[in-house]
Amino acid sequence: MRVLLLGADGFIGRRVADRLMTEDELQVTVLGRRDSADIRFDLTAGSPGALARFLDAVAPQVVINCAGATYGSSRALIRANTLAVATVCEAIRRSREPARLVHVGSAAEYGPMPSGVPIPESVEPRPAGPYGVSKLAGTELVISSGLDAAVLRVFDVVGPGSPTASLFGRLAEGLRRALEQGEHQVRMPDLSGFRDFVDVRDVARAIQSAAVSAATGVINIGSGHAVRARDAAGLLVRAAGFEGSISEDARQVLVPSQSTADQQHRGAEPHRVSDARPVLEPVQWRQADVRTARDRLGWRAQVPLEESLGDIWLETACRV
Repeated sequence: MRVLLLGADGFIGRRVADRLMTEDELQVTVLGRRDSADIRFDLTAGSPGALARFLDAVAPQVVINCAGATYGSSRALIRANTLAVATVCEAIRRSREPARLVHVGSAAEYGPMPSGVPIPESVEPRPAGPYGVSKLAGTELVISSGLDAAVLRVFDVVGPGSPTASLFGRLAEGLRRALEQGEHQVRMPDLSGFRDFVDVRDVARAIQSAAVSAATGVINIGSGHAVRARDAAGLLVRAAGFEGSISEDARQVLVPSQSTADQQHRGAEPHRVSDARPVLEPVQWRQADVRTARDRLGWRAQVPLEESLGDIWLETACRV
């Protein structure tokens, strides 16, 4: 089967590429902005007609879209998460043999939800910030496109390769610096919220399953369990062997963990790892109802959270 992968340089996209490349029956072509791509193309600037010509040349049976942005101005988020998706959908419609589309959405599309209740795909989304709004607009474009398409609404992604601007990427980097310099405190945003953490390798499996399935519509991808971020952070602290304390700043809140590009804040004060312009997301509860993924994709999360966080620390500790 011929697959065209978009966003292979991102956190999720890299794992998807690694997984697809090991399958002998899949012929994978990567389209992106970097020199490493098989086809150089900027989804935020290129036209649907130009992309359609590439689609006709490759003739993929499935297009997997992992491209997008988590951080940046509202304008940048809309270009990456909405306009780029419109370009992809229109290009597939114009191509000679329209491919199936698997698009990576985000749980941030849901916005604030009642605590203690798993979130089903049927709930009315009410995103709380520009990231969630831009991702929801992209999802709506895919669902209303008339294409053979599935949107995987991914919850909070963790695991090796986590961007340094993500929650646990920031914490791991802060722990590494504190251990190196003999400090006893690492400062983080408020960790009181509950999140559904899912390993990036499990997400890659879900995307592969969706690519070869006939499932359409929105499908939640998560562990199906809500964990307080503070408790999850404690697992990472223990993995690092850090005996100091974590100081939480109530003025900052959790941000999505699904970045497609690693972005580091330069010039931050010592041992405080934060974004220059954090994306505020005042959501205290997030837990996926994963029955649709189980029933329609035959998928469920497999990697324990402790293993995901241990791998983040191992990767960070080995960084030179």
